[in-house]
Amino acid sequence: MIALQLFLEFALLSGVAFGGATALLPEMHRVVVENHHWLDNTTFTNLYAIAQAAPGPNVLVVTLIGWEIAGLAGALAATAAMCLPMSILIYLLIDRWESFAGKRWQKAISLGVSPLAVGLIFSGATLIAQAADFGWTAWLLVAATLAANLRLKLHPLWFIAIGAGLGLLGLV
Repeated sequence: MIALQLFLEFALLSGVAFGGATALLPEMHRVVVENHHWLDNTTFTNLYAIAQAAPGPNVLVVTLIGWEIAGLAGALAATAAMCLPMSILIYLLIDRWESFAGKRWQKAISLGVSPLAVGLIFSGATLIAQAADFGWTAWLLVAATLAANLRLKLHPLWFIAIGAGLGLLGLV
């Protein structure tokens, strides 16, 4: 049953979800596109884009992947697998973790997780960019958006609107 396979695969992924579901994109891609061939690159990228455009948590991509692969059962299995195991583990361990507050090793773990999350998210962004098969104009838009975002205090929706407008005009 594909829903059970989805649950098992995503339950394993949930254990390394530092930085949220977006940080796991490369590994999700490897599992659903490369290993099982449940989705192709284009569908995977489109599902990620839909999940990012929709309001709500970024774990929505997991639900959409499950839905695309195995319908409602797949959506429920993938989402439960991504959220439930680590939620239970954290619930059981949070009191122990808090009892070690201020210990040197706890601070080291907390500090070490941040760059790990950033690296995982960056690798996910790289994967999506490669799967989207950008042309030079799209890369130019990425660079311009990055530069403008670092210099200006504009709301991100302005950048999305500009990108959408350029896309509608066929420039990207």
